[in-house]
Amino acid sequence: MPTSISCTSLSFAWPDGTAVFEGLDVAFGPGRTGLVGVNGSGKSTLLKLVAGELTPVDGVVRVAGEVGYLPQNVTLDTALKVDEALGIAAKRVALHAIEAGDVAEEHFEAVGDDWDVEERALATLGELGLGHVELDRTIGEVSGGESVLLRLAALLLRRPDVLLLDEPTNNLDLYARRRLYAAVESWPGVMVVVSHDRELLDLVDQIADLRSGEIAWYGGNYSAYEEALATEQEAAERMVRVAEADLKKQKRELVDAQVKLARRKRYGQKMWDQKREPKIVMGARKRAAQESAGKHRIMHEEKLAEARERLDDAVDAVRDDDEIRVDLPYTAVPPGRGVLTLRDLELAYGARVAGGLDLHGPERIALIGRNGSGKTTLLRTIAGELAPVAGEATAHVPLRFLPQRLDVLDDGLSVAENVARFAPGATNNRIRARLARFLFRGARADQQAATLSGGERFRAALAALMLAEPAPQLLMLDESTNNLDMASVRQLTTALESYEGALIVASHDLPFLESIGITRWLMVEGGELKEITPEAVGYPA
Repeated sequence: MPTSISCTSLSFAWPDGTAVFEGLDVAFGPGRTGLVGVNGSGKSTLLKLVAGELTPVDGVVRVAGEVGYLPQNVTLDTALKVDEALGIAAKRVALHAIEAGDVAEEHFEAVGDDWDVEERALATLGELGLGHVELDRTIGEVSGGESVLLRLAALLLRRPDVLLLDEPTNNLDLYARRRLYAAVESWPGVMVVVSHDRELLDLVDQIADLRSGEIAWYGGNYSAYEEALATEQEAAERMVRVAEADLKKQKRELVDAQVKLARRKRYGQKMWDQKREPKIVMGARKRAAQESAGKHRIMHEEKLAEARERLDDAVDAVRDDDEIRVDLPYTAVPPGRGVLTLRDLELAYGARVAGGLDLHGPERIALIGRNGSGKTTLLRTIAGELAPVAGEATAHVPLRFLPQRLDVLDDGLSVAENVARFAPGATNNRIRARLARFLFRGARADQQAATLSGGERFRAALAALMLAEPAPQLLMLDESTNNLDMASVRQLTTALESYEGALIVASHDLPFLESIGITRWLMVEGGELKEITPEAVGYPA
């Protein structure tokens, strides 16, 4: 198979000296590749290096053909028109000028061979569920999820040879995700996709697992990768048990050998003391015994060292995906206690809560709805960040809100310093002890927030809010699984299992919502907040 992307002896480090890659060799061929790995392993960095957004410290990146790159955080100028975001504005102007009778040569040069660019653009928008978005509208009129799809549409119109997608389903509702899945399935060229979206990763042809600066390849989709990994881990754990047993055996044999040698030495000394044999014979025997004992000891010590090395190698092969541990007794809310009251609430951008809504006790509410329906606006209003147009939103317990942007952190401060901002009364030792439970141990707690990966940043923000004083008894999360790898999603699930307060979680990630024990489902649709049954969750195709 021809190689489309090759990285040779690739090395990259951040300005503070933190190494990400050292001498990485990897090649991506035709087809769809899912690039997976724990947060902070360098997946997004590798895509940026391939796309030319970052420059390697050493090594070479070669790409056959044009690259299209969809970054993890899509930001588009809200003043841009849709055709400008799609990169076809100049061609449209030229086309319209020619249709109006202006036959200037520069118009024909601008159009080139792309006479159907408008039709292709509208068709591409339609395929991505953006048929209602007119080319002359401004970006400020579309939602965050639609912005992601617009950026993807621009890439599809360019028809690049290589397409790089970094967490493309972030902020996309179920309807938009289906459109993206269809686009990925029909993509004819080379694609490398970084994602935590299991359904998307089940559409790829192979998995590249980035771990400790090296890539391991697995044929098939993510489900096949999980099966292969489970088999590998079972074998690795068996090897640990075998290596542990061998180490114990070598320790026993070394002790037995030392006991035998000690006995021999005592016997030889006894013979010497009793002078039962000529001195020259006993001297020769003593020297031979010492030489033999030395060889015997060295042999057993070498065997023991080899056994220790085999055990270390076996342990290294077993993955250790640590879990976040949360022990926050002050977050508990008694059943029946009033937590939140909404009354005739009208929100800043049109959505409303007709009548009232009450949240009691440690309820767990899933807030779902299409992109742009008003979920984030509702959460920001409850959090007090936005004033309602009418009505009231009253929280009866301490609450904390973790927004999509994770901007609760100060990038100029360390993880520990950020937590201290939310818990000014806590000692440094107490903060660090608590941070260890969120997997920030030792020097990791001193990392600047600006240097954290997406998943690490999420953990730090979650730690800051959950360790805040007073302890939050209502926790609101907005698209909390964005940018998290599979291990981090499991960590978040574990953390929320041990949280005893009330939860409101806005998310399009149904498997995640189902895993955290949701008790009520609320949907924002047509500007109204309504309660639905679990069976009714979903959107029309």
